[in-house]
Amino acid sequence: MANYTIKNRDEFERMEGSGDCTWLLARRALGTSAFGYNLVEIAPGGQIPEHDEAQSGQVELYVILEGEAVMRLDGEDHPAPAGTFVSLEPAATRTILNRSEAPVLALLIGVEPDGGYQPMSWA
Repeated sequence: MANYTIKNRDEFERMEGSGDCTWLLARRALGTSAFGYNLVEIAPGGQIPEHDEAQSGQVELYVILEGEAVMRLDGEDHPAPAGTFVSLEPAATRTILNRSEAPVLALLIGVEPDGGYQPMSWA
């Protein structure tokens, strides 16, 4: 049995979500259990639901992979073109908006801070 899994995003199960979003279930396809992550495609005019993670305590990282997004963080809008990384503490309200005329693709990663991660000495 292999100690790794390789998949292309075209192989991920797709799930329609609210706000003109389609979720690509990357974690499920790869079988990862140590932390959560998925891809989301946001159609022009769409957005993921605005929320926080205060109840779950989850820390999140959002990465805009393709397109021109806007991150709304604690009610303030921030331009987020492809290549933008956003680190989010649990209490921050967050959403990704697509005000452009082309799709946005984002990677969302979440983990509980007590997960036992030990940063490398050089990081």
